[in-house]
Amino acid sequence: MKSTFFLMIAAVLTAGGTSGPSVPSEQLSYSINWPSGLGLGESRLHGGGTKGSLSFGFELDAAVPGFTVADRFTSSASGDFCSTEFDKTIHHGQKHADEKTTFDLQANIATRETKGGGQTKMDTAPCAKDALSYLYFVRRELSQGRLPQPATVYFGAPYQVRLDFVGTESIRLADKPVQADHLTGSVKGQSSDAHFDIYFLKDAARTPALVKVPLVTGTTFSMELVQ
Repeated sequence: MKSTFFLMIAAVLTAGGTSGPSVPSEQLSYSINWPSGLGLGESRLHGGGTKGSLSFGFELDAAVPGFTVADRFTSSASGDFCSTEFDKTIHHGQKHADEKTTFDLQANIATRETKGGGQTKMDTAPCAKDALSYLYFVRRELSQGRLPQPATVYFGAPYQVRLDFVGTESIRLADKPVQADHLTGSVKGQSSDAHFDIYFLKDAARTPALVKVPLVTGTTFSMELVQ
C-alpha cells in the first residue's frame, strides 16, 4: 500500500503565472479492492479553488489482518497548478512519517522538511508540481484534448512520470458500463520503477474512475470510483 496514493495521482509541465482557470469544488470517493472484489478500504479525493489559489487533498484508509494504512496528503498551488506547499503524513503499520515540501516559485527551489528530522533543498523546473497538483493538471490537459509530456513530479522525493494514451474503452462502475479513456503510466524514482493503468471518464471534469496497480506477487488491486 506504500505507493498506492502516488500511483493513482501520478497517472493522473509547463511554466506559467497565476492567471489559470478556477477548479470547481469536488468530493470523490473510491473503494480499494483485491481482484476477487474483497474490499481493503476506501480513499477520498477533493479539490477546488479560484484563479489565484488552489487546494487539493487525498485520504486513504485501508487494512489487511495485522497491518493498517492511514495516509493524509494536502497540496496548495497557484492557479496554473504550480505547487506552493505539499504535506504528507503516512501511517503504515508501525511506520509513521510526517513531512512538508515548500516550493519557492521564484527561485525554483523545493525545500523538503521531515518532522523531527532534517531538511533537503532541491532544484526544480519552473512551475514544479507535487503529485496532487499534477493530477489536477493532467485532468485539465485531458479536458482540452492534450496529453501531458513526461515530467518530474514531487511526492517528497522527485519522480519521473510518463503517461501514454491507450484508447477509449468501456468499463464497469457499480455494475454499469461507462466510457472512459485508458492511460498507462510509469513512475520512476531513485530506487523504484512502477507501472499502472488509469481510466478517466469522458465528462467535462475528466474524473478519475478506475486505477489498476499490479503488485510484485502478480496480483492487481484497484481503486474504483464510488457513484
